[in-house]
Amino acid sequence: MKVPFLDVGAAYKELQSEVDAAIQGVLRSGWFILGQQVEAFEADFASYCGARYAVGVGNGLEALHLSLRAAGIGPGDEVIVPSNTYIATVLAASYVGAEVVFAEPDPQTHNIDPKAVEAAITPRTAAIVAVDLYGLAADARNLRRIADRHGLFLLEDAAQAHGAERDGYRAGAIGHAAGFSFYPSKNLGALGDAGAVTTDDAALAEKVRTLRNYGSKVRYHNEVKGYNSRLDELQAAVLRVKLRYLDAWNARRARVAGRYLEGLAEVDGLVLPVEPEGATHVWHLFVVRHPHRAQLRDALAERGIATQIHYPIPPHRSEAYADLGVTTGALPIAERLAEEVLSLPIGPHLEDAHVDAVIDAVRTVAAAI
Repeated sequence: MKVPFLDVGAAYKELQSEVDAAIQGVLRSGWFILGQQVEAFEADFASYCGARYAVGVGNGLEALHLSLRAAGIGPGDEVIVPSNTYIATVLAASYVGAEVVFAEPDPQTHNIDPKAVEAAITPRTAAIVAVDLYGLAADARNLRRIADRHGLFLLEDAAQAHGAERDGYRAGAIGHAAGFSFYPSKNLGALGDAGAVTTDDAALAEKVRTLRNYGSKVRYHNEVKGYNSRLDELQAAVLRVKLRYLDAWNARRARVAGRYLEGLAEVDGLVLPVEPEGATHVWHLFVVRHPHRAQLRDALAERGIATQIHYPIPPHRSEAYADLGVTTGALPIAERLAEEVLSLPIGPHLEDAHVDAVIDAVRTVAAAI
């Protein structure tokens, strides 16, 4: 049996009539950029996240970048980022000219460790970027305390955590602002690139709106040097449809994760993900660890089980950040995770037979390694 890692097209098939109607509505309107659909989605998504404002932008990286820019972060500032994350998190800090400072993750959750964050703070620190990795929201309570105590801007990278909760906060309302991606494979995915910023800060939301549109509130009146990073009407219309199903789809993901956690318990050498007390994981990814990952992955592939590695190269080990001079071994937790993590198939449309096949294959393969 072949098991796909994620069937992105299945979401469209389930909602085809509603998605088609939404797209046709936009086409008939003749308005394709920053119109009624974007405004409606911004209101819907802000309400869903428990934030006062949402601002649609071109993609998840721009959501982070424009948030930092709107917060006044720039050259001379230090921005603390996780050592275990996708490089977009780090690029956002670089785009505003800030100096990147890496902080290690908690080995159990893989999310940034608040203790490591506090240890990394210097007089130049201006912001913390906390990633809600794999669908598990970051340690909201402790990160907010640290940010408040030191007067720092707390930016949440919620690109993988649509609908996740932690310590009474929903993803998108944990920090002073949050950046979301709606890349097609996300829990809430568009039909292309798309993103949004959520915040309770009216002034910051207005700055992001201005920055996303060439630095202009009124056409041809450019107040600042802005960017072209606008959520289009077609994507907004599709996201409005999918948002209505997000909680149900997250529940399906949780059911798959629950079966994995039960079926793969006590498999020799396999480290399973955790859901800390006070957290609601939305399982964007189901990430295990194994000391012989390459053997495990190859053997699963031979059995038709598709897997992925998130992420094989920590940002500080990439060529893009070689100039930082971070030596091998300086961030050992991130480096060990990069060598051991493996993402198993998961999604709201993964069939029960596929889940059973993955469990059986992992158990069989792990026992033979």
